[in-house]
Amino acid sequence: MAGWDSLFALVKEEVKQRGEEGCSVEGFAERVQAAGEDEAELMKLYRELMALPIAADFPYSEPSELEDIRAQRPAAVAVASPAWTDAQWLDKFNGAWLGRAAGCALGKPLEAGPFMNGSGGRSGAENVKLWFEGANAWPIQGYTPIESESVKQYPDLHIAMWCKDSTREHIRFMETDDDIRYTVLGLAMLEERGTAFDSWDVGKMWHNRLSYGQVCTAETQAYLNFARITSHMRYQKDKFTAEDKDWVRTYLNPYREWIGAQIRVDGYAYGAAGNPDLAAELAWKDSSFSHIKNGIYGAMFCAAMIAAAFVETDVRRIVDIGLGVIPANSRLASDIKLAIEIAESTNGQVELTQRIWDAFCHYDAVHTNNNAALCAAALIYSGGDYEKGITTAVLGGWDTDCNGATVGSILGAMLGGSALPSSWTAPLNDQLYAAVNGFHPIAISECARRSYEVFRKLQAVPAV
Repeated sequence: MAGWDSLFALVKEEVKQRGEEGCSVEGFAERVQAAGEDEAELMKLYRELMALPIAADFPYSEPSELEDIRAQRPAAVAVASPAWTDAQWLDKFNGAWLGRAAGCALGKPLEAGPFMNGSGGRSGAENVKLWFEGANAWPIQGYTPIESESVKQYPDLHIAMWCKDSTREHIRFMETDDDIRYTVLGLAMLEERGTAFDSWDVGKMWHNRLSYGQVCTAETQAYLNFARITSHMRYQKDKFTAEDKDWVRTYLNPYREWIGAQIRVDGYAYGAAGNPDLAAELAWKDSSFSHIKNGIYGAMFCAAMIAAAFVETDVRRIVDIGLGVIPANSRLASDIKLAIEIAESTNGQVELTQRIWDAFCHYDAVHTNNNAALCAAALIYSGGDYEKGITTAVLGGWDTDCNGATVGSILGAMLGGSALPSSWTAPLNDQLYAAVNGFHPIAISECARRSYEVFRKLQAVPAV
């Protein structure tokens, strides 16, 4: 039962993952290659990989449990407590939902190989620029064109044509996307259970609301693993142990530090608006179902930034608040700090995205760390300008729709819907198609209103 990919591909990816976690994996890549499709040999190698110790000289400390994470984070950054009116709060929720949708839609057609991984010796960032230049649409000031003359000189360039409903020529609503589905699931979870949910509830919601074909990488593996040890016929939450949870998120899951958890947190963060610590806790509850270590930290980092954006107006401060909820001596914290240095020492958008690419391209295109670093850099470079923020996040390549959505969510919450450029929001026609029951279609403004109502309820109820 391999899941997202073949057993060979999963074990091959596990070699890289264990190396990134600080283990000595010398010789394993060659052994996996020699094993081919021999299932018994691959599983033997897999067990050996999972038993490897972390090297004594590994310079990072990276726990996965909430209290251990809290013990290793830096001093918290104080968060503002402005006296917004009800109308101002609601405008900010509209901004968060609209901002996320528009940023996601901008990046969605670019979630294709040339822009995620680079091609022809060029970075993904270079390829994004080439696409827009070839469509007479550079600098980026609107949605992705469906065609580009650049393909004549660079035939390796192509967009994701199955996403044409998000292109400049066709966009009329926010089409379904995993970045959107998880946002509405976060809203649904808070509506149904408040803050009193755990990994069991996350798994059950996925099984009830998402098809197997709607989940990817780490989520696919956790979805499959959870199905193997639970029953539709019996309520077994009391038998779901800590060991079960750890098996669900790690077994044959070399993607456990990839971006999946990071894109799932917005719905929770909206409910915790103005309270980054609560947002980070809710993000941990959700992300620890399928991820560990930096996969969890990316979710907590982004959730804290989103929640802070409802009450803060300085993007650098928002990034610092995000850093304040993750372990200070983690790979992600180190990478975010480097991204901040790059953003603060670069004047141009093109130079910035290329420097970020060069610094972090050793990660997979959908790893947590490089994409979170790009989001942090894009936020700082934006100076609070919405268009500048989402276009920088998408120009950087890698997971373009995820990064556009995250940066759009943060700046949308900070600025409010009424301040977002109509050139980005009007084409969505206030319509969301999530491919989730009850949210297909639904008005974006209705999602915002419901998030606001959840926020008010959570303000009156202590966190569990």
